[in-house]
Amino acid sequence: MKRCSPWMNVLPVVLACVCVHGASGQERRSRIDVQKYTIDAEVNPRTQSLSATVKIEFTPLENSSDATFELNNALNISKAVDSTGASISTTRSAQDFTVRVMFPGGLTKNQPTSVSLTYGGKLTGEEDSPVSGIKFAALHPDYGYLLYPARWFPINNYSINRFAADLRISTPEGYKVVGSGDLKTDRAPNGGTTYAFHYEKTSFPGSIAIVKSDPVRVSDAGVNTLVYFRSEHSGQVQAYGDETAKILTYFTGVYGLPPQASLSLVETEAGAVNGYSAPGIIFLSPGSIAKPVNVRILADQISRQWWGVLVSPTNRNHLWLENGPARYSQMLYEQHSAGQAAMDSDLRNDYVEALTVKDPPVLQASRLEDYSPEYWAATAAKGAAVLNMLRSVVGDANFQKGLKAFIDKYAWKSANTEDFRKAMEAASGQELRFFFIQWLESSGSPEFKLEYTVFRTPKGFRVVGKINQDLDTFRMPVDLRIETEGNPEDKTIEVTGTSSEFSVDTFGKPRKLTLDPNHVLLRLDSNTQIAVAIRRGEQFLEINDYSNALREYQKALEVNRNSSLAHFRIGELFFKQNNFQSAANEFRSAINGDLDPKWTEVWSHVNLGKIFDVTGQRDRAVNEYRQAIRTHDNTGGAQDEASRYSTKPYEQKSPDV
Repeated sequence: MKRCSPWMNVLPVVLACVCVHGASGQERRSRIDVQKYTIDAEVNPRTQSLSATVKIEFTPLENSSDATFELNNALNISKAVDSTGASISTTRSAQDFTVRVMFPGGLTKNQPTSVSLTYGGKLTGEEDSPVSGIKFAALHPDYGYLLYPARWFPINNYSINRFAADLRISTPEGYKVVGSGDLKTDRAPNGGTTYAFHYEKTSFPGSIAIVKSDPVRVSDAGVNTLVYFRSEHSGQVQAYGDETAKILTYFTGVYGLPPQASLSLVETEAGAVNGYSAPGIIFLSPGSIAKPVNVRILADQISRQWWGVLVSPTNRNHLWLENGPARYSQMLYEQHSAGQAAMDSDLRNDYVEALTVKDPPVLQASRLEDYSPEYWAATAAKGAAVLNMLRSVVGDANFQKGLKAFIDKYAWKSANTEDFRKAMEAASGQELRFFFIQWLESSGSPEFKLEYTVFRTPKGFRVVGKINQDLDTFRMPVDLRIETEGNPEDKTIEVTGTSSEFSVDTFGKPRKLTLDPNHVLLRLDSNTQIAVAIRRGEQFLEINDYSNALREYQKALEVNRNSSLAHFRIGELFFKQNNFQSAANEFRSAINGDLDPKWTEVWSHVNLGKIFDVTGQRDRAVNEYRQAIRTHDNTGGAQDEASRYSTKPYEQKSPDV
C-alpha cells in the first residue's frame, strides 16, 4: 500500500505523495455531515475480536449516490441497510481505509437520512494502522483500547466532523469499559455486562478502554480523577492524580469551565500514541507515565479538553487552532508551575522545531500527513510560536481575554482562523490581519541585519539606523534594546518590508543595540540555524538515513565550526557505522569545541572510552571513563555509564547498518 513517509519535514519532496488524509482524497468524496452514531458492539479481549452494528445519522451536503466513511482495514462489513431497512452495497479501498456505501435511490442535499452497517474483525495492535507506525487500537486479554483515530467505527471527515453518540459496549464477565458521557450498565446476554454511554453534545466521543481492575480515585482541590494504571505504574497513580487536579484547575482559570468536571487517566501500551485526549479521558502510553510526572504531555493532553473537545477546527487547514493552543497551554502551565525560565526553555525548543519546516504555510496543513513530524512542526510548534508572538503584540491581558472569549463563543462548535482573528481583534482593539497573513498564510522567517550610527545631540544621543531582512511582505513590531552607560532603553520599531529605517533618542551613550532581545519572533540567527540543522540531522538519523543526517550536521558546522553539539552528533553517526577513527576525531572536536551544551563533554569522553574498548585499548578506555567521571556531569546517567564501563569493558553490539 502506498503511504507517505512520516518524516516529511525533512523530505519536502514527499509532499507530492497523496496522503491518507490529503486534500485531494477528500475532494473526490461526496460531502456529508454526520450528526450522530449509535453503536452496539461486542468486544471480547480474550479473542481480541470486535463485532458491531452502527447506525449513522447524517445529512448530505450535496446531491449524490454514495457516502464514504473511513474504517479500519482489519474490520470487514457484512451487512449494510438504508433508512428503510433495504439492503445496499458497499465497496472497500484498503489504500485509504475507506468504505463507499451506495444508495440506489440517491441522496438529496440537506435531507437527513441514515445508514446501518454491521461489521467485525480482530484488533490485536499488529494491524496496519490508519496512522502509519502508531497503535490506536488493540485488544489484549488483560486490557484494551479503541481510539477514535483507529477508525474502529466508520468515520466521516476525520477530526473535523463533530458528532453525538450512543454506545452500547458488551464485554465478557470480568471486564469493564471506560468511555465518554453518561453511563448506565446492564446485564449482557452472554453473561457479561453492557456499558451504555450517552454523549449528547457534538464533539469526538467514541474512544473507549477495556480494563479489568477498578480505578484508583484521587481527590485533590475538589477534582476527582479516576486513574487506570497497571501494576508497573501503580506507584505513580497519586502523583498523576494530584498533577491532573492542578492542571485542570489552572486551565479552568484561564479558559473557563471544562467540558467535564473530572477526568479519567488510562494507560495504553508501548507503541501507542504518547497521549490522546478524548472527552473526559486522557490515554497515556507507558513511556509517558514517568517519575516525576511528565507534565508536558499531561498538560498538553488536558488542555485538549478545551482545544479539540470543546472547540475544534472547521477543516484540516485550520488544525493549528487545536494543536497550537494545546502546545502553548503546556508552556503556560510550565510558566505557572515552574517559572519563566522553564517556559523560555520550552519556547526555544519549540521555535527550533517550527523552523525545521519551511513549507507549506500553516493554513495549508491539509497537505500534511497526520502525526508526521512535519504535521507537528507546522500545526503545533509553529502554532504555539504564533500564539506567543500574538501575545507580545496584544499584551498579556488582551491575549487571555481573547482566548476565553473565543472559547466561550464557539463552545461545542467548529471555528476557523478568521473567527479566532476577530476574537483577538475585539479583545485587543487592534487590527491584526497583517499578523495572521505574515505568520499563517505565508511561509518563511526573517533574518535581521542591523546597521546604525550614533550622533550626539544637545539633549543626549540619537541612534539612526536601518533594519534589513529578506521577506518583502513582512510587517511586525520589533523590540529594540539599547544598552547605554546608564539603564538599558527598550523601544519598539515597526519593521515593514525588506528595509526599515529608524531614529531613536537616548539620554545615555549607546554601547550596544540588540533586535528582539527576548527572542519573541520566529526568526533565524546563527545559533538558531545551528539548532535547526542539528534537529533535522537527528530526524534523519532516527530513520537511519546517514548521508542526509551528515549533510545537515555539516550545515551546522558551516555556521559554527566550533559547535560541540554538531561534532558530537557526527561522532554518534560514525560510531553507529563502526567508523571508529572518524567517530573518535569528532568526539575530540566536541571536547575542544564550545561545549554548548555542557553535557557534550562528559558523553564524548564516555563514547571515546567505548571506542577504545571496542578496539582493544583498555587502558585508554579506562582513562576516558575516568575523565568523564571527573566532570561530575550526570546528564542522561552519564556518571552511571562511565562507572559501569570503568570496571567492566564495553562490549560492541551487533551493527544496525
